[in-house]
Amino acid sequence: MINFQKLGGMAAILAAGTYLIGFWFYFSVLGPARYGSALIDPAQHVLFLVENQSVMRVWNLFIYVANAICLVILAIALHQRIKSGNGALAQISTAFALIWAGLLLASGMLANVALATVISLHHADSALTATIWQTLATVQEGLGGGNEIVGGLWILLVSCAGQWAKSLPSGLNALGGIIGIAGLMTILPAFAEAGSVFGLGFIVWFIWVGGVLLLGRSQSAHAASA
Repeated sequence: MINFQKLGGMAAILAAGTYLIGFWFYFSVLGPARYGSALIDPAQHVLFLVENQSVMRVWNLFIYVANAICLVILAIALHQRIKSGNGALAQISTAFALIWAGLLLASGMLANVALATVISLHHADSALTATIWQTLATVQEGLGGGNEIVGGLWILLVSCAGQWAKSLPSGLNALGGIIGIAGLMTILPAFAEAGSVFGLGFIVWFIWVGGVLLLGRSQSAHAASA
């Protein structure tokens, strides 16, 4: 029988890996070609996408689709662990995790469909292609990272439930609370930079919770059977 706590721990570590690679790729490989950068206009960005289409497809699948799969597994493992304290709170937190995973999946699929559209239209009308890309990229950003409300709610609620059930370390729950608040702050344009705290904090949180699930005593085993 699969130990779902261990599986959840591995999923958390892999999720941290997707964030680390995502950050590295975004700031090093994309560099000034990042969409929205003041150093490049949309037409130049489209040209970059066309020239690097294979890499971009893999990147989109990795940071969105792979991360979403890991998130589903981790959310279920954490639900088993925290539900003994407050079942309703655990269920609500897990619901937000699954919603977030769905948004990430949609964003990743949209990103690759948008990429295919850009490639097919680029040689026919580069100006129109740039406009289409801006539109699709805006929708994708709204789904997968323009604001972090859903992810912020999940980690905030799961931290509260973990503290209530005393099934997660208090330090981990405190970190989750900070990350959750930072995510919720991104709804306000003035606090858009809080997204960096959200993303970087999640790397630490994923690794920490992964260690708890992989190395900790299977205290949730009886909860999983409850």
